[in-house]
Amino acid sequence: MSLSMASIVNDKKINKYGSQLNLSLIHGIETLQGIASSDHPVGSRELSRMLDLDITKVNRMLRTLAYLGLVRQTPDRKYTSGPGMHVLAAQSLYATGYIQNAIKPLESLKELGLIVAMGVLWQDKVTYLYHALPGMDSVDAMGRLSYYPATLSGIGLSLLSELDDDEIAHLYEGKTIEGFDDDYSALLNKINEIRTLGYSRVETTSPTLKSSKTYTLAINVGQPVYSAIALSGWLPEGSTDELVAVLQEKALEIVSND
Repeated sequence: MSLSMASIVNDKKINKYGSQLNLSLIHGIETLQGIASSDHPVGSRELSRMLDLDITKVNRMLRTLAYLGLVRQTPDRKYTSGPGMHVLAAQSLYATGYIQNAIKPLESLKELGLIVAMGVLWQDKVTYLYHALPGMDSVDAMGRLSYYPATLSGIGLSLLSELDDDEIAHLYEGKTIEGFDDDYSALLNKINEIRTLGYSRVETTSPTLKSSKTYTLAINVGQPVYSAIALSGWLPEGSTDELVAVLQEKALEIVSND
């Protein structure tokens, strides 16, 4: 079951914003996110269980979002993303310049023959704005991957290292931590290692060659940080410093384009 967004508003944020927090708005965005992250149309009852919200509240939110065009109802009375959601996504990407500023630096990294990626963190998940396999056209690399657990991602772990310890604890302490056997102390040790090094190096398993070990190197982009970029593949330990330097150079290029 997914975490309720209301539960993710931790004590530090409550103290910061106090009575200004609007729980109805939080629930509305939570409902919208539930639709956006699903790979199939979702019924109100399924969404209610997924978000751990009262079904009456979910129905009200869905009708409001449908009225705004942010979701649409299918012939079988389920819900999926509406045109308004796509417009907001396109407007936000254009306004921030995430793709325009990053595309040329990311394309140049493809010459290394490795997977090239750029992602952003929201709560405990990563969304990849760009994920190019070797030889893949950049058009196909944009938006091809869905929501992904941050703790299974080099980009996700790199971005988590920017959070305060209490924010990380609120997300993970005593909860499921994919890739770390639910061991919060192991996750925190990894986070502290990334903070010390200034980059993340994560061992992964190739989805096509299950027995082949691959690695991801990721560094954060921006000040304050707003995304991370990464290289993945067979990365010998001895190549780490050289590849991190390349990533740092490309990160500076992306920021200079802002």
